Amino acid sequence: MGKIRTPFFRIVVTDSRKARNGLSIEEIGRYVPGQEPSIMEVNSDRAQYWLGVGAQPTAAVEAIFKVTGDWQKFKGLPGTEGTLRFATPKPAKSIAYEAAVKQAMDEPKEGATTMKKKAQEKLAAKANPAPVVEEVVVSEPVATEEVVEVMATDVAVEAAVETTEVPSAEAVVETPAEEAAAE
Repeated sequence: MGKIRTPFFRIVVTDSRKARNGLSIEEIGRYVPGQEPSIMEVNSDRAQYWLGVGAQPTAAVEAIFKVTGDWQKFKGLPGTEGTLRFATPKPAKSIAYEAAVKQAMDEPKEGATTMKKKAQEKLAAKANPAPVVEEVVVSEPVATEEVVEVMATDVAVEAAVETTEVPSAEAVVETPAEEAAAE
């Protein structure tokens, strides 16, 4: 029984006149030695019944009964609690899952995955924009005749705006030429 190279034994009650691998009367326990501590499960009530009606355990089954305390109980010896060790119970999978989810929520959102080099450079460029250098263009001096013409047209626009009752959005905005003329 069990997987390959993983021992698993059943404790059974069988008639001594039958074949070893033949039909058994009742299964009263199991023994799995491959784990630490070994698993020894025995139905104590059924073991006591069969020992009481004259069943003779094999040497291996008698050793298991001594560990579980069934042999001492049958013989009336002290130590009926046995020396069986129990494995510590494993935490439920749901608890481990909830802990993993909580830990994942605490992790930072950025940097959870490794980005490609170009993507990292783009992200760094967005986070720390380079200072923009504005070039100042020095224009040549404007001829005085052009300035006079610009001023004259601006004065005409201002006069037209004053005559209308509702000022338009364009008239409200002052141009740099108007500011220069006002000074």
